Amino acid sequence: MKNQNNNAFDVVVVGNGVLGLSLALTLTRRKLRVALVGETSRPWAASTAAGAMLGCFGEVTSTLLKSEYGRTKHDFAVRALRLWDDWLGEMDDTLGNDNIRVADGTVVILNTVGYSKVDDVNFAAIRKSLQDYNEPFEDINPNDIEWLDPYPSSRPQNAIYIPNEHAVNSIKLLQRLEKSFICLGGTLINEAGIRIENNSGHVDALILESGERIISNKIILAAGVRSQDLLDTVPDVAARIPRLVSGSGVSAIVSTVDGSSPNSVIRTPNRAFACGLHVLPRQKGEIYIGATNAVLPKVAPVNPKVGNVVHLLECAYRQIRWDLSQGQINRLQVGNRPVSVDGHPLLGETDLKGLWIMTGTNRDGLTLSPYLAQEMAKLICGEVADADLELFNPVRSPIQTFTRKEIITETVEHIVATGYESDWRMPIGWQNIIENNLYLTYEKLAQDLHPDFTPPPELLIAASKHPSIIKMLYKYYKKQVSLEKVL
Repeated sequence: MKNQNNNAFDVVVVGNGVLGLSLALTLTRRKLRVALVGETSRPWAASTAAGAMLGCFGEVTSTLLKSEYGRTKHDFAVRALRLWDDWLGEMDDTLGNDNIRVADGTVVILNTVGYSKVDDVNFAAIRKSLQDYNEPFEDINPNDIEWLDPYPSSRPQNAIYIPNEHAVNSIKLLQRLEKSFICLGGTLINEAGIRIENNSGHVDALILESGERIISNKIILAAGVRSQDLLDTVPDVAARIPRLVSGSGVSAIVSTVDGSSPNSVIRTPNRAFACGLHVLPRQKGEIYIGATNAVLPKVAPVNPKVGNVVHLLECAYRQIRWDLSQGQINRLQVGNRPVSVDGHPLLGETDLKGLWIMTGTNRDGLTLSPYLAQEMAKLICGEVADADLELFNPVRSPIQTFTRKEIITETVEHIVATGYESDWRMPIGWQNIIENNLYLTYEKLAQDLHPDFTPPPELLIAASKHPSIIKMLYKYYKKQVSLEKVL
């Protein structure tokens, strides 16, 4: 419990998901007095609904590896992957083993459901990255994959096994991080922050919903999508930082009809704006199913849409194991991943001294958490950290890694991939007609937004569905041009 008579801290971390907890724990280990602010129920978190794959190589796409920004982010994931055993081991030394790890390795399958321009090239990119980093992997016969039993029309053609890419139970991980933080003297504040106070260009307090004032000259926003609400209380600062929206994902916890579960993660390459279909064990006879992603202007409701659930479950029993259709749904979950409007993380200090940001990691926050906690803690303590973090400094012009033509082409390819995964059928020759018309639609939308800036594919398609995202992007691009002229 928080000491009501002493509201001053060396550091205040806002956000009690995996990133916020990891950073708070790391700072507490440095003997700093740390307050962690966030509602215990974590109503808007991504962590609580995550499959928690330690996805590094399995998340690689051909697009990711084509830009400096993508390659750097992938390097972050490789560095993080190599920290996880020690990261979990240090917590185990404190509190005993709680069986956080639930899957041994990852199997990536290339099946007949996907679209060759997406699935095939991404599968090849995964394999090439494994080779480039000298990471162990094995080409395997899909027929030898235990537990995999898809519809014949969805059978895999190729598969690789990545032995060092595991998965953890995200709920147990959150519990372990929180217990470790408390045991080392950290302070939990079960409230939401509503306003940042500053004086003479330096942050000096966080105001809670209760009106209580938490004093610190170092405040870190690691609250995912909800970090934007606090940033907006300092509008001059927020104007220089890409805004945050929600990458909403639906997942399901399912009991299998025969009480079995896979030993490893089984997944496809990334496709259709999402992290690919993935199934992994949770506990005996229970599995986690995930795949969906939809960018929304604000956090998604806790109850998922019927269409998203139907799509998720149909993909699972058609592509992974047909008798999942006879399983029992134990729980449906909605997570809100933090996505910046230029598609890249926000890592570092803002131009309000003492106000730091650690979010915008989209699907990679949990995987990156040991590495980002380690490096951000160095920066916050005035030490030399990994220079690559500078690439994602939150105060920046919009990052655009590809040409408008390349972005629109990728957007169209992923829309078409969604159709194939949903088992669509069309008359011969219509695919070209559909692709050409989609290209023209998104080209006009991009031009209407800005003559030069183009948002990443997942934001471009979201803008076509949500007028509020169009307004957000238009205002953001216009403001950035104004700021650049002033500077």
